Amino acid sequence: QVHLVESGGGSVQAGGSLRLSCAATGYVYTSYCMAWFRQVPGKEREGVAVIDSMGQTHYADSVKGRFIISKDNGEDTLYLQMNRLKPEDTAMYVCAAGFCVETEHGAWPSDYWGQGTQVTVSS
Repeated sequence: QVHLVESGGGSVQAGGSLRLSCAATGYVYTSYCMAWFRQVPGKEREGVAVIDSMGQTHYADSVKGRFIISKDNGEDTLYLQMNRLKPEDTAMYVCAAGFCVETEHGAWPSDYWGQGTQVTVSS
């Protein structure tokens, strides 16, 4: 069992930056992927960024060049550096971990989920 706790969300003006963290406790397999998703009420959950066990990353087109996903393996902590934020980035950001499973939108984990941290970007 893996427990994920996100932090770092908040309110920021457009063009600003935020850094999200996701602390993982429990048995985190070294072969696990970890990812950030975001959810807006009434919309489908969107995969934002994923990092696999080899450190390879994949980003949604909407955040490429602005967001950076990284992982501290020693601390089992996942990060998302979000730069040049836009109002359309406003969402609940949720961390996920597990074995990556191929989907039509790339390979993403879905075994374990955090509760999320809210990010609000004002124009």
